[in-house]
Amino acid sequence: MTLPSSITKQDELLTVNIHEAAFIPGAAPGYEIIPLFLDRENGIWVLYGKFAPGTTLPTHFHTGTVHFFTTKGEWNYKEYPQNPQTEGSYLYEPAGSIHTFSVPANAKGPAEGFMVVHGANVNFDGEKFLGIRDANAIEDGILDHVREHGLPIPAYISPLASSFKDRAPT
Repeated sequence: MTLPSSITKQDELLTVNIHEAAFIPGAAPGYEIIPLFLDRENGIWVLYGKFAPGTTLPTHFHTGTVHFFTTKGEWNYKEYPQNPQTEGSYLYEPAGSIHTFSVPANAKGPAEGFMVVHGANVNFDGEKFLGIRDANAIEDGILDHVREHGLPIPAYISPLASSFKDRAPT
């Protein structure tokens, strides 16, 4: 077998460095995100998140799988207090799982991590439906935030962009 020809023209690597990016407020109090990859059509979102001590996110149902790698701090799912996630922990979440993300109030600092999510988080407060977070909602929230504050569009990768310099639809 011979080496195939490239079918995707690529003038530069598609890469984002979290140390060169600005955090954007998350959809709920207590956390910030850096978007890395947002694919509306395939429902994939890749984020780097920072979660302040005491942050609890809504209970959510995952329609797809999640991979989460904790880079700093500690957090846990309220439903699984016996399994704290600490620096260096990798967590796989199967589709259909339900849980509540929480950073202990007495944590020494924020929890940070890298997540790859397929599908959506369907959020609840008890039995009350709150909404859906997916690649569409996240990208819309980011674009609304940067427009509202007169900021440049952050450097994230989007399969629909015509070039790496033009990552998000307007």
